Amino acid sequence: MKTTELKDPSRVGDYGVYALDLPKTLDFAGESVPLHNPDIKERADREFLVNTYWQSNGIMLVKKSKKYFPIIEPILAEEGIPDDFKYLAVIESGLDNVKSPAGASGFWQIMSATGKELNLEVNSNVDERYHLEKATRAACKYLKDSKERMGTWTLAAAAYNAGNAGVNRELERQQATSYYDLLLGQETGRYVFRILALKEILKNPESFGFNIEPEQYYYQVPTKKILVDYEIDDLAAFAKANSINYKILKIHNPWLRENKLNNKSGKLYEIEIPENGYYD
Repeated sequence: MKTTELKDPSRVGDYGVYALDLPKTLDFAGESVPLHNPDIKERADREFLVNTYWQSNGIMLVKKSKKYFPIIEPILAEEGIPDDFKYLAVIESGLDNVKSPAGASGFWQIMSATGKELNLEVNSNVDERYHLEKATRAACKYLKDSKERMGTWTLAAAAYNAGNAGVNRELERQQATSYYDLLLGQETGRYVFRILALKEILKNPESFGFNIEPEQYYYQVPTKKILVDYEIDDLAAFAKANSINYKILKIHNPWLRENKLNNKSGKLYEIEIPENGYYD
């Protein structure tokens, strides 16, 4: 069996497991985290430890962030949403087009009914929850509404997980005004702290032991857009006519859910294909 030599063997050798020093200060969307509170400090510490020592997941997230953040960041800026919310997408989906057991889908884990309310097309043929740009704008719309209702971006983030009504109910019941003063279920109670941990790790991966060479990151393949206002009976044939295969067509257009595009209304769609056809 052929083995590959390590580029830097000196990296291997220290297998000790160490506690972490939390940053002196933390903030989410410019809103400070009360780390002087022992409960808050312990909850933050847990998420930093879990995500730092889950090395395989951390490496993957750092690599994928280089590929997808350049798409998400300008949309957040255009929509007036703090840049920190890109880390919400990280904890929601791991920057993958996944579907939860409850049916939430895409990078932003949007439910079908919610997607339709946010003007996404959601059906068995076209599902724009899997369209990163459109889903990001839909998530921005939801977050702006939550911020208006909740008053802070931190509570808006929590409401993305538990719903506006759910968070409001707990604020009223517990007579609290801050996320950090609420007693919540485990998922929502950990939610913002997970965002905080991934924010720091992805901003400064080397500080947390994630050493990645530039060529090891994932990057976007340059694409061009084909405007389509007609039905496509066979997407495999469409792909071949555009010098790619069906797999590559679906990789770049995961919102196309079947092997055809229904379009009796003549709606204008943008289908992306690599600028140079096949990757080679």
